Order: sequence, then C-alpha cells, then structure tokens
Amino acid sequence: MPGARDELIAHIREKAVFHGDFTLTSGKQASFYVDLRRVSLDHRVAPLIGQVMLDLVAGVPGVTAVGGLTMGADPIATAILHQGAARGVPIDAFVVRKEPKDHGRGRQVEGPDVAGRRVVVVEDTSTTGGSPLKAIAALERLGAEIAAVAVVVDRATGAREAIEGAGYPYLAALNLADLGLEA
Repeated sequence: MPGARDELIAHIREKAVFHGDFTLTSGKQASFYVDLRRVSLDHRVAPLIGQVMLDLVAGVPGVTAVGGLTMGADPIATAILHQGAARGVPIDAFVVRKEPKDHGRGRQVEGPDVAGRRVVVVEDTSTTGGSPLKAIAALERLGAEIAAVAVVVDRATGAREAIEGAGYPYLAALNLADLGLEA
C-alpha cells in the first residue's frame, strides 16, 4: 500500500503538472507548470499534503506555527494544522497578507499572535523565494523567530539559494525528479 508521499506524488503528477509554454512569477520561461492549487484545495489531496508537510516540519525543533504569504501558503498551512490536530501535535496556522490591511486593525499577519514564537514559513511551490522572504520580513517585524522555510515542491530555480543566502534553512518535501520533471 503506497504511503502519503507516494500518493501525493501521483496526484500532483496526474492533476497539477501542465506542459506547454509558461511565464513564471520570476518572469522566466518554463516548459511546464506545477499548479498545486489544483490539488491543495482537493479534499482527497489536502490531507496528504498535511501529512507529508507535518512530517517535514516536525523535524524542526520548537515550531508552534506555520504559514506564509497568501495565497499559495494558505491551504498548505491549514492542511498542516489539521493533520497536527489529528496527531495531537499542536501547530497553529497564520496567513501573511501582501500588504497590511488599510482598515480594521490594519494587520498584515492574521491568526494567532506570532510574537516570540518559532515558526516555519510554508509555500506550495517555490521559484525565486520572493514570497517566503516577503512573509519572513512581515513576521520578523512582529517578533517571530523563523525556524525554516518549507515548500511542497521545489522547482530548482533559485529559491533554495535565495532563502539559504538570507540565512534561513530551506526544506522541500518534493523536487522535480520526484515528479518526473527536469529543470
């Protein structure tokens, strides 16, 4: 019987990998596109993402919350939160807006307070590392301690180098080879 990781890979390969000509967030051209929202919001696949990502972040000592820049990080963080709750692992989730709200409390980070907490910034796929780094800046302004950045799929297009170059550990559950793809 296949494990959660193998099942996740099969779902991503079947439903979330597209071939053609694509322009990535970075402006770079690619011959394939991994659209994890096609699976991260699917009731069959979200629990698998949660299991695989919880296993990944569980190796980071002292982590009490996960989240990242909206929109790619949101389903990943909530999947981890739910799988953590099911396993008795207390991990909260948070959402980082691109900009602070201009009304209400004017918050940029939503969810439980992150001040003084060790957190992992999560992302669905990574290209340049820009989204996690933007989330990190907002979180550090609030006093969060960044323990690591964890992505579901590393595209091998410079995100690891940018994040590690900024001084943060970088974790990836899957890489392109796992999906039968090449950079």
